[in-house]
Amino acid sequence: MLPYVSLPDRLVQAGVELLEEDGLADLTLRAIARRTGVSHGAPRRYFPTHDALLAAIAATGLQDLAARLGTPTDGPPEEQLVVAARNYLQFAAERPGMFDLIFRHDLLAGAGGNLRATSLPLFQNFVDLVAQLHPADAALRATALWTNIHGLATLRATNALELLGTTDLEPIIRYVVHSHLH
Repeated sequence: MLPYVSLPDRLVQAGVELLEEDGLADLTLRAIARRTGVSHGAPRRYFPTHDALLAAIAATGLQDLAARLGTPTDGPPEEQLVVAARNYLQFAAERPGMFDLIFRHDLLAGAGGNLRATSLPLFQNFVDLVAQLHPADAALRATALWTNIHGLATLRATNALELLGTTDLEPIIRYVVHSHLH
């Protein structure tokens, strides 16, 4: 016998599947309800707004990203940041729809503090690693580093790096991390 899965959890899972298959633009309450096999009004019983359901879907992606970034590695902080950047870019490449959603703060702003409680520690990991080398301006350096890595993810997603003749991100990752630490 299959384990019981609550309707809210089924709605979130259907949303994750649709997001991965079709992207954010086609992620509607009706599509999620259809995938789940319930009436189009049923999701509103558990998620009062479309944004609330999107936030629940995004929370699953943030948990995945947190697991990838939170995996400790041995070595100096600079190498740990390279690994974290690599994992961040891998997540963006493997789950582009989810990557888009978790950074759509305009959509997710009204979803409450739970989403921020999941997302802020991800950035704090970068700050903590940078602080081992530069405690005085760790937040500034970590913000600049994260901005660069996020930009790389976006440029790769739009094939802009290929237009420049660059497909190997490893030297770019290492250069970006090094440049923000030295």
